[in-house]
Amino acid sequence: MVTDEQVKLLMRLARAGKTEAVVAAESGMIEGTARKWRWSGRLPREARVEQTWRTREDSFSQVWPEMRDMLAANPGLQAKALFEDLQRRYPGRFADGQPRTLQRQVKAGRATEGPGREVFFPEEHEPGVRCESDFCHLTKIGIAIEGQAFAHLLYHFVLPYSNWEAGRICYSESFESLCERLEKALFTLGGVPAKDRTDGLSAAVQPPDSPEEFTRQY
Repeated sequence: MVTDEQVKLLMRLARAGKTEAVVAAESGMIEGTARKWRWSGRLPREARVEQTWRTREDSFSQVWPEMRDMLAANPGLQAKALFEDLQRRYPGRFADGQPRTLQRQVKAGRATEGPGREVFFPEEHEPGVRCESDFCHLTKIGIAIEGQAFAHLLYHFVLPYSNWEAGRICYSESFESLCERLEKALFTLGGVPAKDRTDGLSAAVQPPDSPEEFTRQY
């Protein structure tokens, strides 16, 4: 098989004015092949046609529907177990050297016909860049003091890179509560990240019909 490097060498030799016989010999081709590549103007990788047809008959095409049903009912089934089952049920039909072919077909079938996989976008966190603030309503967990329900919130502070956390009790999602708890969390931490991230806190975000997205205090 002629390689890209051979054809590149052939082109350089031809540009240097060498004869066809010399060009072919030095690039490792017979004269007819060298002549073809010289006048094609392309490299072998550019001339290659991707094969889209099967070179041999699919041995598992007739039994694939039943294997697909078995995989749907038992997603953990391995191709080896399926192949052994086929050999038991169809004596002499499948040779011992065919499991790898079945493995490729099972892999392709799971990719194209199997259940959809969960799509997620992992976040990459960097140290010292961001902290996160939130308020959690804890009344529903039923804390009581001297028999009286204790209605309160928890301010929660976390560094997403290290999962370092701090929390303080508060009674409203006011801007003052946010500032005081954030300040105490930062003093406990002993440092200040570049950004603080919150969800749609009423202390930070205006109602949907407001022309300004964030509150002036925030």
